[in-house]
Amino acid sequence: MAYDEGLTQRIRELVGEMPGMKEKKMFGGVGFILNGNMACGVSGDGLMARVGIDDYAEALTEAHVTTFGPAGREMRGWVLVTAPGIEDDASLAALVDRGIAFAAGLPPK
Repeated sequence: MAYDEGLTQRIRELVGEMPGMKEKKMFGGVGFILNGNMACGVSGDGLMARVGIDDYAEALTEAHVTTFGPAGREMRGWVLVTAPGIEDDASLAALVDRGIAFAAGLPPK
């Protein structure tokens, strides 16, 4: 499955030249990795967002949010936000910031 290059570009614009941020193709999409820890990414036309185990169940109750996992294997602590949930820039920025904040709290790899 191809990934949404437009969404990828929107995320690139949000993260800008953030120190420690790298972009890498993975899971058939693109991941944004902060200091060696993945923060968020693009899968198909949706956003993979790292919310952590503690916030996982609550995140799944939000609109347009579902489980995420390659090959159908659920990755607890990660959610997939479908296209309607990230149409506006403010919603996308909030989710990207959430993933960055989680990754920033982890030890660098």
